[in-house]
Amino acid sequence: MESEQLFHRGYYRNSYNSITSASSDEELLDGAGVIMDFQTSEDDNLLDGDASIGTHYTMTNGGNINSSTHLLDLLDEPIPGVGTYDDFHTIDWVREKCKDRERHRRINSKKKESAWEMTKSLYDAWSGWLVVTLTGLASGALAGLIDIAADWMTDLKEGICLSALWFNHEQCCWGSNETTFEERDKCPQWKTWAELIIGQAEGPGSYIMNYIMYIFWALSFAFLAVSLVKVFAPYACGSGIPEIKTILSGFIIRGYLGKWTLMIKTITLVLAVASGLSLGKEGPLVHVACCCGNIFSYLFPKYSTNEAKKREVSSLFLIESLIILMYCLLQVSYYFPLKTLWRSFFAALVAAFVLRSINPFGNSRLVLFYVEYHTPWYLFELLPFILLGVFGGLWGAFFIRANIAWCRRRKSTKFGKYPVLEVIIVAAITAVIAFPNPYTRLNTSELIKELFTDCGPLESSSLCDYRNDMNASKIVDDIPDRPAGTGVYSAIWQLCLALIFKIIMTVFTFGIKVPSGLFIPSMAIGAIAGRIVGIAVEQLAYYHHDWFIFKEWCEVGADCITPGLYAMVGAAACLGGVTRMTVSLVVIVFELTGGLEYIVPLMAAVMTSKWVGDAFGREGIYEAHIRLNGYPFLDAKEEFTHTTLAADVMRPRRSDPPLAVLTQDNMTVEDIENLINETSYNGFPVIMSKESQRLVGFALRRDLTIAIESARKKQEGIVGSSRVCFAQHTPSLPAESPRPLKLRSILDMSPFTVTDHTPMEIVVDIFRKLGLRQCLVTHNGIVLGIITKKNILEHLEQLKQHVEPLAPPWHYNKKRYPPSYGPDGKPRPRLNNVQLKPIAEEREETEEEVHLLNSTTL
Repeated sequence: MESEQLFHRGYYRNSYNSITSASSDEELLDGAGVIMDFQTSEDDNLLDGDASIGTHYTMTNGGNINSSTHLLDLLDEPIPGVGTYDDFHTIDWVREKCKDRERHRRINSKKKESAWEMTKSLYDAWSGWLVVTLTGLASGALAGLIDIAADWMTDLKEGICLSALWFNHEQCCWGSNETTFEERDKCPQWKTWAELIIGQAEGPGSYIMNYIMYIFWALSFAFLAVSLVKVFAPYACGSGIPEIKTILSGFIIRGYLGKWTLMIKTITLVLAVASGLSLGKEGPLVHVACCCGNIFSYLFPKYSTNEAKKREVSSLFLIESLIILMYCLLQVSYYFPLKTLWRSFFAALVAAFVLRSINPFGNSRLVLFYVEYHTPWYLFELLPFILLGVFGGLWGAFFIRANIAWCRRRKSTKFGKYPVLEVIIVAAITAVIAFPNPYTRLNTSELIKELFTDCGPLESSSLCDYRNDMNASKIVDDIPDRPAGTGVYSAIWQLCLALIFKIIMTVFTFGIKVPSGLFIPSMAIGAIAGRIVGIAVEQLAYYHHDWFIFKEWCEVGADCITPGLYAMVGAAACLGGVTRMTVSLVVIVFELTGGLEYIVPLMAAVMTSKWVGDAFGREGIYEAHIRLNGYPFLDAKEEFTHTTLAADVMRPRRSDPPLAVLTQDNMTVEDIENLINETSYNGFPVIMSKESQRLVGFALRRDLTIAIESARKKQEGIVGSSRVCFAQHTPSLPAESPRPLKLRSILDMSPFTVTDHTPMEIVVDIFRKLGLRQCLVTHNGIVLGIITKKNILEHLEQLKQHVEPLAPPWHYNKKRYPPSYGPDGKPRPRLNNVQLKPIAEEREETEEEVHLLNSTTL
């Protein structure tokens, strides 16, 4: 009766308010992608528990839970659909892992029965390696084809190869005997559009015609890309990395890794890159690789029927090259067991073999920007390297804030309802401004390659237009520092304009409804800034070689400064400022360039970039977009330093209805159906009875609905008045009672629970490490409320808006009791030394107060 008084007096309302609204799936879609919001997400009512099959992580367990009880009492004939998940919901990691262990035990127990069972066991054991092999082959082939197609279509904006239409500009002139050293890109086989249309290769008319055709092809490619995305695969837009990080954390986004998304993203990625927009293809290639792996996983039951196994192997799907493997390992993966590391290594080997066979870069190498410098770096150069790191951090902080502000404005205004128009406008502005400047007209990858390249005797770029005092007939590798010529100064001005252009356009381009990566644009910005700084330091060392900082290393006639190295360091710094990567970024740049000797300058610039960027905000661009879109993702790198308790975060909160619960054997089918129809929660705690509020387990809304519908169809005598029993033994019923419905098989017998006094720092850590969707809050075995992943995210967001904790540390270090007398002067009611507060009086207390509190058992 004591517990009954607690229940009827609204004791459960002493918790925080429950979530009361949930939007439809259509409301979660924003043009070309899933957009979740903290106020309207399907996960708002995420009471679908993180169930642990056969495991017991509970800090305080409910009444009838014992260590020998499995999470699910599996039926001889499992109910179809039970244990599956709806779209925009989070998987139950522990239950999925336990299901896989149960499957593995069943296979091992049968493999000695016959040769067929042994074959099935071997097939199951090798299925992971087969998925890896197929994914590596497919992703490597697609990456190579995308590179080749993008290069060809990029050159198509300027002209066409008449001798072989499928050749790009460089390939077209490979076999020509009429090219010169100064004009190696000109050959009779390659015709510009001005030559084909008006028959002029030079002059104002030719320039205007090429300008018009450049804009025409750019707009055509951009329009085709955004149209394909909008009509056939809205999920194919963007980078894909924020969504993949969220999916790997356990979130369900149906179709995001499907065959249509793969097909459209592959095609539109080529079109988007060829249109000249300030974007890259490396981020979307991660999405493409994950799509390949997801599709192949459906060929093997080991992965197709288990969401956790899909995500385990999805960690190794990010293997378009060894670069992506390192990014996956250190940045993207939410769950990355050791065995997956070896499979990832093998997948990267397969992908690298395919790339080497295709040779998409035309240099017989696996790296995109292969560099070979002949001069080591010197100690005094650490200062400009650190300055480049400062620039990278400032650029990253500016870009994240500006891009997020623009994306937020896009969502909140009518402009976001017209994605095709936005892409056309951005593409038109980009093409109009880019064409006059040779460095913005270049393909971004080609621009970075030119900026990284050291000036040698065979280089004809304007960046290498130095006044040469050496013997022209003597060709050497190490060319001494020389005074800059007019071409270099002209190139510097063009690079400065290109830098401003890239900075502005990248802010508005990243996030539009076409496939768009950020690696290459960020590297281009850093490479431009680095090359400018490198040339400035080079000329300073040449004209002032007697200064004390140059005197020891930069003698007259010595090759002292390498501007290409500064471009490489600047590229790493800017990419680090945007993504906040450190170790993985240094490895990525090393793999892109092959420059092992320059690891220390890269490390110095990247660490400086991260420190400067963190001074303005610790989020990288992908984490910022995850938060902007409201994806339920708990970042493992984020620290929780506040002193709140589980009771401060749990739902329901005050002034809300009591926690919706099911009883063990006192409810009918009609009662449960009414509860499901009247609430939007995705799960319900099961208690022993209204008199004894002890926890029994947790039942998911989806499983309840499916089980009741299945029972009505397959079992005779199941009606609305049938008693529903979650207990192991059916209670005795009158003879005239309808047949009871046993649903113990769908009950989570060991839901994760914490006490109301558990610090939220521990609760957040538990959610991160175990991948929980929710945990129940109890006091002496009595259910008080529930904490979901959504509640954790809301709480963290609230704390970010308040620098100070909700209460001082000493607030929670002592037992706190409500006043003995209420505002009306009457004594407050007491029950076993626990003061009970009427609902009307709760509004007078602050939200931070903890009202329970004695070690006495209720």
